[in-house]
Amino acid sequence: MKSTKEAFTLTADSGHVADLAAGRHGDPFSVLGRHAVNGGEVFRCFQPRTLELWLEDESRPMRRLPGSDLFEYRAKAGEIPEIYKIIRETDYGAKFERHDPYAFWPQLDKGEMASFNYGQHHYAQNLLGARRHESNGVTGTLFAVWAPNAGRVSVIGDFNEWDGRFHPMRFHADQGIWELFIPDVTEGRYRFEIRNAASGELLVKTDPYARANEFRPGTASVITGPALHHWQDGEWERRKAEGGWHQRPMSVYEVHAGSWRRNEDGSFMGYRRMAEELCAYVKHLGFTHIELLPITEHPLDESWGYQTTGYFSPTSRFGSPDDFRYFVDHFHRNGIGVLLDWVPAHFPRDGHALANFDGTALYEYHDPIKAGHPDWGTLVFNFERNEVLSFLISNAIYWLKEFHLDGLRVDAVASMLYLDFSRKEGQWRPNRYGGNENLEAVDFLRRFNEAIGHECPGCVTIAEESTSWPQVTRPVDGGGLGFSMKWNMGWMHDSLSYMQHDPVHRKYHHNELTFGLELEANLVGQTGELLAEIYQQVMEENQAIRLLTGNLEEIECSFDIGSNEGVRGNDRSVHVGFRGKITDGIDFIGVECMGHGLRITYICF
Repeated sequence: MKSTKEAFTLTADSGHVADLAAGRHGDPFSVLGRHAVNGGEVFRCFQPRTLELWLEDESRPMRRLPGSDLFEYRAKAGEIPEIYKIIRETDYGAKFERHDPYAFWPQLDKGEMASFNYGQHHYAQNLLGARRHESNGVTGTLFAVWAPNAGRVSVIGDFNEWDGRFHPMRFHADQGIWELFIPDVTEGRYRFEIRNAASGELLVKTDPYARANEFRPGTASVITGPALHHWQDGEWERRKAEGGWHQRPMSVYEVHAGSWRRNEDGSFMGYRRMAEELCAYVKHLGFTHIELLPITEHPLDESWGYQTTGYFSPTSRFGSPDDFRYFVDHFHRNGIGVLLDWVPAHFPRDGHALANFDGTALYEYHDPIKAGHPDWGTLVFNFERNEVLSFLISNAIYWLKEFHLDGLRVDAVASMLYLDFSRKEGQWRPNRYGGNENLEAVDFLRRFNEAIGHECPGCVTIAEESTSWPQVTRPVDGGGLGFSMKWNMGWMHDSLSYMQHDPVHRKYHHNELTFGLELEANLVGQTGELLAEIYQQVMEENQAIRLLTGNLEEIECSFDIGSNEGVRGNDRSVHVGFRGKITDGIDFIGVECMGHGLRITYICF
């Protein structure tokens, strides 16, 4: 039996009926389903637009409470099996036979929910969202959503006439999570209908963890089954997991899937056809990787995907999730890696998506000073909330593991790092130390990179970061942010500026092409006599280090290796503390000895 509590007297307690009818009841399991009463059992169902209702078979008609859509059947104890069916005849004459969702016990694991609340769940998509599920031998879909400030949440969809009164969910108050297992439903479109507890505001939201969404302009989520694609990139994945990305050349072709090429009739080219044509093109050009502008679901074509509304959903513009799996697989089988632009810095204000999700600032900052991006009119993720961290880190891992992607280029990192990014004096508030750093965002980026390193060996993370923030690519345990690489944001603009000059004048502007690279070219990978001295210091700590040939003819410097700093090493890198001087007046600090050579970290004054 589901419950041993005494049932209320329906005819005397009209408040429960009124709340169910109005979609205000926040605890449907206390009313619906099976309940013990007077030595027997009572079964209750709330079914709008229904003529007749039967329990198990048509020999057990359920009684309608006069003037309502609440039905009940009184039975002897043990007469009805634990998991039972409801037969419904609608007001338009159709008949449906399904198991009663309110016959099932809670399905979510409390330990997993706690991990999500602590910001430690790296696979939150396996806890929340809509996923194929079996309980008591019955197959259906388990729906779950985080909405701690809701007074009632319902699943609405093709399977219940988009009426929130059919399937109100069970609330786990301590975790802020709602769940409902709907048996016999394994496909269709759906949304969450959310009523805010304080204001009564009614919201209809796309599932933040949806694996697929309908084609724009529709915004509904789509129930998906297990992946059907059979991967054939085993050798590529094996080599990737072995690491060593920094020992191999990388040449990246950036592409926006929606505008790279269209079908003859102007419609979007699907993932499968695009895989064939784009792969052949970049392979002919000699690129080693492609970098996709965001292909996460988004409502506006002109946004190029940077205003994401479906973080776990490959955009339906180009096909299904399995079609995208084929896309990546095809590139891998042709020796080309696939990177994805990933957007954790902000999200749009679209009413169907994350903004004001349960009637409150849930995914975004509550503080209006921190909540919005002045440049883009979007909202900023609240990096202070553990549940948001679980959402974002799970999302990153999901793309890398579920779709075999080789890395993520993290968009707009600079906007995350600085509280005063694009803000004037008075439009931002210093952190607890009086600085302009967003300490929570810094912590998130470090946790993100650590998680990727642990869960997705061989995958790279690339920071779009255009400021002088130090140690972007230094490992987290060395005080850095932990990115694999930093994206040279200015090179494109500098190159375009150079090409805009009349050819006869370009010889006077070569510095526009080289100024961002000259120091790096002169300092990175040099091995001359002085760097060989450093090499001797680190050999004992990291045998993987090897030196490249080169010279220091154009660089005059001296090193003072302090015994108090010494050498710190692990299987990824070794750092040598020193301070030196280059003749052109550039101060620099630190040498990073990577497995493929020496990389000098410098700071310009």
